[in-house]
Parts: sequence; structure tokens; C-alpha cells
Amino acid sequence: MSDQFSLNPIPNITVEQLAERLNASPDDLQLLDVREPEEVAIACIEGFTNLPLSQYDQWSTQIATKFDPHTETLVLCHHGIRSAHMCQWLSTQGFTNVKNISGGIDAFSQIVDPSVPRY
Repeated sequence: MSDQFSLNPIPNITVEQLAERLNASPDDLQLLDVREPEEVAIACIEGFTNLPLSQYDQWSTQIATKFDPHTETLVLCHHGIRSAHMCQWLSTQGFTNVKNISGGIDAFSQIVDPSVPRY
């Protein structure tokens, strides 16, 4: 996947902004979590679709048919690195409104919702 994206800057969203968006209008968002299934089993945020990067070959060809490339798409991982890669890749696939969740689920647990387990 890493050789399939350009290095255009991707907008970030803070975990505080994520919480506000989830409370205000979650139906207007596409929420993607690129962590591995075992990570999601430990800690997750309701409403996210899990697309593990290790399973890229299984879901990559269907991304444009399962998700709207013009709907705001927020991408989550553990700390924000893998999700940034996914945002770059989505941009190359024609997605026009992708944002990386800065700090990932770890920051969400620390700042927004301590009931989300940390690992």
C-alpha cells in the first residue's frame, strides 16, 4: 500500500473534534478503523468500519463501491500513523474529503473517553 499514495498533506481532526462530530451528526460521516481485529477487540469506538491494513488485498478493490468518495471520511488507528497512510491512499482512489484522526484511539481514550481501554 505504501507505494500507492502520493505525499499530499492530509487534513487532521483532533479527538475532541471527533467527539463533537460523533455527537452532532454521525450519520453524515464514514468512519474507518484500519487497526487489526485483535486491536479492535481490545478497544473500539462505535460506528467505525474495520478495514485492517494487513487485509488490504481483501477489501481494497471494493472501496469505491462500499464507500462514497465524496462523503467526509474519518480514519482511525492506534496513534495516527497507519490512518495517515490510509488517508493518502484513499485520496489516490478519488476520495475528496478524508481526515486523519490525530493521536488515534489512544488519544481518544486519554482525552475524550477514559472508558475506552488503552493498550
